[in-house]
Amino acid sequence: MKDRLMIDTNSPEIYWLALTVLMTALLWIPQILHSVFRAGPNKAFLYPDEAAKEYADWAIRSKAAHNNAVENLVIFAPLVFLVLLLGIGNELTALATMIYFIVRVLHYVMHVLAIPLMRTLAFLIGFACQIIMGLSIIGVF
Repeated sequence: MKDRLMIDTNSPEIYWLALTVLMTALLWIPQILHSVFRAGPNKAFLYPDEAAKEYADWAIRSKAAHNNAVENLVIFAPLVFLVLLLGIGNELTALATMIYFIVRVLHYVMHVLAIPLMRTLAFLIGFACQIIMGLSIIGVF
């Protein structure tokens, strides 16, 4: 019988990744609620591109921040799974997943509030977390 790869579902990496995925899944809500109240439910749900023309600036930034979170999650999540599948999770990878979650929350808030320097800093810290995970996989850490 072949050995099966198992992921420790109690690992801190899984915990923080799950929170990151859930948060990312919820980031569309403020923007769509704004759309419903601003353009009306009919336009918001049946003609979202038309409704988007009526967005306030913060809602435009909210949508952009959500898109950025999704784009980065596509990179980060597989790295976390690879770390766990290879059984190389450690204190550094656990810390990187926790920090990634925190800075993605900060990135969203800073983007919506139009605080560009802090938004960029949060993004770069999240990018560093991706690099840490990748370098861990190839044995640098």
